[in-house]
Amino acid sequence: MPPTRVFGFAGWSGSGKTTLIEQLIPRFVLRGLKVSLIKHAHHLFDIDRPGKDSWRHREAGASEVLITSDQRWVLMHELRDEAEPDLKRQLERFSPCDLILVEGYKHADIPKLEVHRPSTGKPLLHPDDPNIVAIAADAPLASGVPLLDLNDPDAVAAFIIEYLESRHETRTAAVR
Repeated sequence: MPPTRVFGFAGWSGSGKTTLIEQLIPRFVLRGLKVSLIKHAHHLFDIDRPGKDSWRHREAGASEVLITSDQRWVLMHELRDEAEPDLKRQLERFSPCDLILVEGYKHADIPKLEVHRPSTGKPLLHPDDPNIVAIAADAPLASGVPLLDLNDPDAVAAFIIEYLESRHETRTAAVR
């Protein structure tokens, strides 16, 4: 695959988005792709722990705190009196990779897979979101887009790869 692709996952809470993504990532990695992920939270969260040095530094007023070790690093940025950055701005923060998966950002203008479980009683998002290119469900349903088996992550991964590759070829042909 050429430069970074972005592909989203939308669905109601409890539909299985996180579980599906967790199953897809190793399949993409086995295909040689460097994968990154952005998860949008609708609630206040903190990855830090009260009393730790980094927490104390943030509480003291530091606008950014970077924690680093020989295994990983994380940069925490406090949005004090700042608007939440949009998806485009957040995507710009990533290091170069082949594929960025997006969980959340339900209204973003990116291709998305809707994860749906009819048993939840929630309506499909698809009819109202033209960016949904397929639905992964655990039961048959009528849809105007491809329907994938939520319990077959190999097929879902293959669909996403094929979709992203075909979009690139279409855009390349249009530029010529």
